[in-house]
Amino acid sequence: MMKVQMQTINKKIAVEYLKFFYPPLRKEITQLSVQENFAGVIQATINYLKNMLQESKIYIIAHHMKLMDLIYRKGDSYVRTMIENLFVRSLESFKKHTKIQHWNLLYHYMPENFQVIYNEQQKQDQIFFGK
Repeated sequence: MMKVQMQTINKKIAVEYLKFFYPPLRKEITQLSVQENFAGVIQATINYLKNMLQESKIYIIAHHMKLMDLIYRKGDSYVRTMIENLFVRSLESFKKHTKIQHWNLLYHYMPENFQVIYNEQQKQDQIFFGK
């Protein structure tokens, strides 16, 4: 049986995945992608998940983190950098705006890639900003 290699995900392909993963955001994602605003697309998904966080939909958020990890793992360097610098960086805000037990659950379900990046970001923030 032949193994099919999945192609590298660039920002255009990532947008198509995100439109599929986030049906309520399809129109907004489309508008932002037409404007070549990939950072805005990522931010729209973050805002959507923050709204879910306020409703304590922890397992849905965990599922969406895994979907974002799928894009991250197959993404080109631009897509990976944007996800690291926007999506993973935003997780600190999630931590600040939820109950500790919800954060612990989210962290538990967070993809390993994101845990490593998140922890590294926290170390760097401690060094540079004393946070």
